[in-house]
Amino acid sequence: QVQLIESGGGLVQPGNSLRLSCQASGRAFNRDTTAWFRQTPGKEREFVATIFRNTNTIYGDAVKGRFTITRDNAKNTLYLEMNNLKPEDTAVYYCATASRIILSSVRLPSQYDYWGQGTQVTVSW
Repeated sequence: QVQLIESGGGLVQPGNSLRLSCQASGRAFNRDTTAWFRQTPGKEREFVATIFRNTNTIYGDAVKGRFTITRDNAKNTLYLEMNNLKPEDTAVYYCATASRIILSSVRLPSQYDYWGQGTQVTVSW
């Protein structure tokens, strides 16, 4: 059974940082595309960042320059370093993996095979 578990979420003040982790089990993702998405109530799931097998990355416009996605294949773990957080970053953050994907599809949740349950990030005073 494949399982993805996110951790590291919490309550932070604007301008501060958080580091999210996604631990995978049951399947090695060293050859997969991995990604972070986020979602707030009443809105569609939003693309945050993707890191490919070759470690190239793509970021959503709202987070580019502030967030950094990395992965540790030996640990089967995906990370998201979030800096200079804004209230607009408040959401449930999900990690996901895809064994087969093309560049034009990386922003689409439907292209990903496995998902975690999410971790809440709240940016507020």
